Amino acid sequence: MEGGAYGAGKAGGAFDPYTLIRQPHTILRVVSWVFSIVVFGSIVNEGYLNSVSKGEEFCIYNRNPSACSYGVTVGVLAFLTCVLYLALDMYFPQISSVKDRKKAVLSDIGVSAFWAFLWFVGFCYLANQWQVSKPEDNPLNERTDAARAAIAFSFFSIFTWAGQAVLAFQRYQIGADSALFSQDYMDPSQDSSMPYVPYVEPSSGPDPAGMGGTYQQPANAFDPEPQGYQSQGY
Repeated sequence: MEGGAYGAGKAGGAFDPYTLIRQPHTILRVVSWVFSIVVFGSIVNEGYLNSVSKGEEFCIYNRNPSACSYGVTVGVLAFLTCVLYLALDMYFPQISSVKDRKKAVLSDIGVSAFWAFLWFVGFCYLANQWQVSKPEDNPLNERTDAARAAIAFSFFSIFTWAGQAVLAFQRYQIGADSALFSQDYMDPSQDSSMPYVPYVEPSSGPDPAGMGGTYQQPANAFDPEPQGYQSQGY
């Protein structure tokens, strides 16, 4: 399996940013992150109008403060969720526990599906409140582009989060049948069980394995006294 079933690289391997940014789920996370900024940024900056008669601000979506609050809350929380799972994608190659890897992928499925549902609710809610807004509340049609942008990107976010859930489910299916969730899996680059070249017993004949340079201990290395040496008397 290529080191992209979930996160960058294989479990136990080093973090590779180039591999990470090429992953489809990472691309969708970044896109979802941008969409969430557009939604809550549009509502915070352009989602409120000033009342001429009362001199107070009101939500552009049918004067319903709950509509603006929902859009801002969902947008901010989706933004933070994207950041959290992007960090998890970077950390995932360092996770060696089988249970932790499974939990990470399963949580990705559940969280992504949940956010797709929240964005669906948000799109329906904002679109409905925008549709029933009274023209006299905004006779000059001020800030309407920002209000429509928040609705449009709420709609787009449904598919980006649903796509993340589908990709996470596919990764779980792949990982269930591969080394991703195997307790015995070990990245060869991280295997420290054989840090040195094994010792090969020297033979008297030719070197069939091409192991020229194999260490061979001198025959008399541990003789208490070299042969031929005689102590001199003084």
